[in-house]
Amino acid sequence: MAINPTQQPRRPRIAVTFGDAAGIGPELIAKLLSNPENLEKADILLLGDRSELTSAIADAGGVHVPVSDVAGPQSVQVLDDQTAARYPVERGAVSKAGGERCLYQFRRGLEMARKGEVDAIVFGPLNKSSLKLAGMTEEDELRWFAKQLDFTGTTSEINIAPGMLWTARVTSHIGIEKVAAQITKENTIKAIELLNRLRYVYPSDTGLLTNIFLRWESGIEHPRLGVCALNPHNGENGSFGRQEIDAIAPAVATARANGIDVEGPFPCDTIFLKRNRYDGIVTMYHDQGQIALKLLSFEGGVTVQGGLPVVISTPAHGTAFDIAGQNLASVTSTQSAFDIAVTMAGRRISKQHGTDGSVYASSLQTKLLPKVTAVEVHSCC
Repeated sequence: MAINPTQQPRRPRIAVTFGDAAGIGPELIAKLLSNPENLEKADILLLGDRSELTSAIADAGGVHVPVSDVAGPQSVQVLDDQTAARYPVERGAVSKAGGERCLYQFRRGLEMARKGEVDAIVFGPLNKSSLKLAGMTEEDELRWFAKQLDFTGTTSEINIAPGMLWTARVTSHIGIEKVAAQITKENTIKAIELLNRLRYVYPSDTGLLTNIFLRWESGIEHPRLGVCALNPHNGENGSFGRQEIDAIAPAVATARANGIDVEGPFPCDTIFLKRNRYDGIVTMYHDQGQIALKLLSFEGGVTVQGGLPVVISTPAHGTAFDIAGQNLASVTSTQSAFDIAVTMAGRRISKQHGTDGSVYASSLQTKLLPKVTAVEVHSCC
């Protein structure tokens, strides 16, 4: 049967998990689900028991979360399998049980995604120490997700300050002493190519998703990318290390030859002052991008598990054990993570449906920082 391209595609189906129950994740998810506007955006399936939702609602100050047997515009569906008692989690503490509960729900969500039952997964903040105690041997959840999905392609955490800054990383959750050896031409090219490709899926710096859809469909406009150096002063012509000469600059040159609008490497202490020149910035290690992201948008930052065949997003902050259960956590980043997941899932559905995805273009409007004047700024010290 032919598809009518004017027919509105179905609503995205989003699986949501609490994240680590010892932290602020349950409170944040309860606040997210209590917002009637979110129920209008997608069908939400909560992976958790009713008892966990009741506790989360209490943490969030008694908000109202409408629940029914079917997810829809007025209610959330709770996929209660009565397993919460198997994972006794102590609030505010790292624990094996906390990590095990997270991994258990992730496996449920991934299986649903494999079966086509959900289009995206949104999870509350995690604690990596708890995940390690639970048996996760990968460096982070992104690599764990990839292994569970038998995915061997390029992956990178994409960190987003909506409307302001996008970053991808060449290396991520490894010790600083291991970083330099991982800065190769091949690894740098992979990070550049991944961020270039994903920029066609996510919103542009104008905050208007219609613009990015036109880029994606027409190919007229290409994302502008900047690349960080690894060493102080951009390596100072090899005086402080040769990664810029041997790996990063050749990777940029190759990417440019392949049609990507990318520049660099630039000193990492000044490239973010010129961020209005770029749609995304490739960093060499975790904190190069995260410090900038969190200074710009600590309450609003999002992490997308970039490169995976399943849309997965989460707030870019941690579990905040010190304020767990006190109704003090801001839902802004969790809301942004949900909106991005809905937008990405909706865009994929629209492509399958034969439409341009404009029905989802307004789901992620962002408040922008004032633009700064771009000038050449050299590393100073």
